[in-house]
Amino acid sequence: MKHNSSRPVPAGRFSRMAHLGGLATRIASGMVAEGVRQVASGKRPAARELLMTPGNVRRVAEKLAHLRGAAMKMGQLLSMDAGDLMPPELAELLAVLRAGATPMPILQLAGVLEASLGEDWQQNFQQFGFTPIAAASIGQVHRAVDPQGRELALKIQYPGVAQSIDADVDNVITLLKLSRLLPEGVIADTLVEEAKQQLHAEADYQLEAAHLQMYRQALADDPGFRVPECYPQLSSRTLLAMSYESGVPIDSLQHQPLQERNRCAALLLSLLFRELFEFGWVQTDPNFANFLYDPETAQLVLLDFGATRAYRPELVEAYRALFRAGLQQDQDGLLQAATRIGYFHQQITPSQQAAVLHLFELAMEPLRSDHYDFGATDLARRLRDQGMALSMQEGYWHSPPVDALFLHRKLAGLYLLFARLKVSLACRDILEPWLKTS
Repeated sequence: MKHNSSRPVPAGRFSRMAHLGGLATRIASGMVAEGVRQVASGKRPAARELLMTPGNVRRVAEKLAHLRGAAMKMGQLLSMDAGDLMPPELAELLAVLRAGATPMPILQLAGVLEASLGEDWQQNFQQFGFTPIAAASIGQVHRAVDPQGRELALKIQYPGVAQSIDADVDNVITLLKLSRLLPEGVIADTLVEEAKQQLHAEADYQLEAAHLQMYRQALADDPGFRVPECYPQLSSRTLLAMSYESGVPIDSLQHQPLQERNRCAALLLSLLFRELFEFGWVQTDPNFANFLYDPETAQLVLLDFGATRAYRPELVEAYRALFRAGLQQDQDGLLQAATRIGYFHQQITPSQQAAVLHLFELAMEPLRSDHYDFGATDLARRLRDQGMALSMQEGYWHSPPVDALFLHRKLAGLYLLFARLKVSLACRDILEPWLKTS
């Protein structure tokens, strides 16, 4: 994504809170103006209609994108959790957030580099591109060449982001609740706390460097993937230096022949099962920007490992049982496995339980197929309708265990990509080898 302008990232807690406070004032002003306009035209507007004007939605999105960090990441997380259960206005806001952030100015960028590499930081590079090649929620990426002539990609963290995570998450949740953008009960306190922990982990680039090296080693024997090389001597908690890898956005695969699209989709689905059942850790962020396709080598390039989560052996085995029961359409086995994973810990009615299990069965539909056409299915609509019925008609909203939520996000993200690429996959053949008892 290209950006025509940069804006300083508010680094201090008070300046970040002031930005959100100013946002609330501007939203209130927008409500008054809209109310006057509607009354003048003879209408008696509801408070929600006044609040959710296009101008107010835009103000919220722009402010969160300017704050970056947890404010923006929390919006992205919410969009994957509640999905179509959210009002269309909030879906629009979150779509803006997923599109990326505005980059920081050169002086602020130089300050981060100086803090990581010292006053003479430029001595580490033959060339340094000051225009970022990507700008996201926690950092932006710059291209450089080191003294040995190696092309680098430098992931540089926005100042103050790590220190402001807890306050930002609390402020965003408060803002969304006050604005009634967030349906009642969608986000449990435990999920908010877990989101903070996940964001702290993603803001630790040394931890991401360790994940990067784990994946590079684990996939060294797989010619279908390429993982950047990490350069620890240039890396710190706020700077991640790795080899620059060429490629095109993953969704540009839609211009490739169907056979190639199918091959790449099979690689990605196989990787998810290998991560869960062999590695015991999963890169859980399904953002398309985390993958590239290299037309010259026909490899998939994996880029971002900040959202890598470890999965306990007992949870892995519960998922093995869940997938096995799902393939066999075994209702009792599905119930037992879902209970082991952490569903149904609260009191629910038989009809609510049946509705949850039906959601699982729908999500398993592609995995039961020997030839699933993602381009022709209405699975996304049916999942949405079932989720809405569960939440609204059955009166049940229970955030799944956090590890389950992140895994479901990844699988849902792959389904979305496969639909975009219009692939046809023998998903059952890809999954079945992993379901044998270990």
